[in-house]
Amino acid sequence: MSPAEEESSLPLPERWPRASKFALSACAAAVAELVTFPLDLTKTRLQVQGEAAAGPAVPYRGMLRTAAGIAQEEGVWKLWQGATPAVYRHIVYTGVRMVTYEHLRDSVLGRAEGESFPLWKAVVGGVSAGAIGQFFASPTDLVKVQMQMEGKRKLEGKPLRFRGVHHAFLKILSEGGVRGLWAGWVPNVQRAALVNMGDLTTYDTVKHFLLLNTTLVDNSVTHSVSREHHFIEDTRERMQPLLQNCRH
Repeated sequence: MSPAEEESSLPLPERWPRASKFALSACAAAVAELVTFPLDLTKTRLQVQGEAAAGPAVPYRGMLRTAAGIAQEEGVWKLWQGATPAVYRHIVYTGVRMVTYEHLRDSVLGRAEGESFPLWKAVVGGVSAGAIGQFFASPTDLVKVQMQMEGKRKLEGKPLRFRGVHHAFLKILSEGGVRGLWAGWVPNVQRAALVNMGDLTTYDTVKHFLLLNTTLVDNSVTHSVSREHHFIEDTRERMQPLLQNCRH
């Protein structure tokens, strides 16, 4: 069998490892975002409400009342207001950061199979991958926040600014140019770099440690154990602004 025939007989993930990683990571992130999006929307509403606390009566107090108020006054589906750009954002952000991290780890930082990987190299890879992923995803992040606030403008009697996701992209582009799509990218990139320093670094380090020092193999069980810390940290990060508003 010729090399070309051998390559064509390999499973798709082995023939196109980076593309497969991008697709699988993006799909998983999109599903997770759809499930948790109402929590993200509630967080945004409470944060904006807190900024306007000096005004008239506060419409919502606490996470549950905010979510219930949105469902009752705007409709249940409004809990997913802006979900489309959020999914777009995670397809770009998660796909790019995962592929970037693995490329940096394997090709640039030189991780050898079956050997320990220095922590500082994992930190460099995680920080770089998070920053690059967020930079590319910044336009979708901006549109996501803008779309989330359309429901609040409707309740206040203000005219809606956008007819949909694509209209939002075009309007921001026409008003601010290409640079307008990256408004506020610097703090977002800094935050993503720090988050991934803990996320990707810890995940990859824990997984590699388990593979080298236990009988576990590289499968879904090992990945789940390695990702457990990220689930806890991500939940805490999303809940913190909500819990702070619940105290008021």
